Amino acid sequence: MTLIAEAPVGTRPRPRPSDVRRRRQRAETRAGYAFLAPWLIGFVVLTAGPMLTSLYLSFTNYNLFAPPKWIGLDNFRLLFKDPNYLQAWKVTGTYVIFGTPLKLAAALGVAMLLNTAHRGKGFYRSSFYAPSLIGASVSIAIVWKAMFIDHGIVDRIQVFFGFPEGGWVGDPSRTMPMLIMLTIWQFGAPMVIFLAGLKQIPNELYEAASVDGAGPGRKFLKITLPMLSPVIFFNLLLETIHAFQVFASAFIISNGTGGPARSTLFYTLYLYFRGFQDFRMGYASAMAWVLVVVVGILTLIFFRSSKFWVHYSGEGK
Repeated sequence: MTLIAEAPVGTRPRPRPSDVRRRRQRAETRAGYAFLAPWLIGFVVLTAGPMLTSLYLSFTNYNLFAPPKWIGLDNFRLLFKDPNYLQAWKVTGTYVIFGTPLKLAAALGVAMLLNTAHRGKGFYRSSFYAPSLIGASVSIAIVWKAMFIDHGIVDRIQVFFGFPEGGWVGDPSRTMPMLIMLTIWQFGAPMVIFLAGLKQIPNELYEAASVDGAGPGRKFLKITLPMLSPVIFFNLLLETIHAFQVFASAFIISNGTGGPARSTLFYTLYLYFRGFQDFRMGYASAMAWVLVVVVGILTLIFFRSSKFWVHYSGEGK
């Protein structure tokens, strides 16, 4: 005869360990979502919501004062018939193609110098990084413009060395070099990243190369660049995306006109004109989404091509 033990009257059965674990996991999940809630709300309200709204508006005729009217792909068709739109792509493309590599070259060069410095290292790092903290501000763009106007400091220096008198701001052939010099001057952020990457390269590689008779140029090409390629890839991708987004410096230097002769009519500046001056929000939304697609395609190309020139430690290449 089998006796079955019964729980004392008035006591609850002891929960199984699996039930305890499930309850604990549910509690942790709820706590996690509670901590994520501010970010999720901000993402939906401030990022995802406006993006979906602009996607809808890109297919409409909307001027801010009347309800949007669906017109399909007409905005996208008009883009490539607009000479100012094509000029905006030309200006932006020139800025990206020349400004980004020169900025990264300056950042890498200074990072290599700082990597070998012994005295005043902290002071020099801070000094070179400072322009990146303030370089994108409106005040610095105003100062930069004041330096390159007629009879400004740059004009006086070039006259002193025998070059023709004349400011750069009003010369269509000089405005792009002036803006490229401004972006090069802001090389502090990629410089710091390059410097961190250089610190990770084992010094034994350079010592072994010296024993084999390799010079500085060969060490740079065979050791520094391959070992630094992941950092170069990161900086190249980040700075390319940033270059497509330039707005404040072009707006200040051109007085919000994109001049002279449309030489500073950057893509984002022309998007601002169409959206907030002409109140063609549907057209501006279409421009924004074309820019998103172009940047996305370039990002995909960078990632696909990285397998041919980016080398990570431990790959055995």
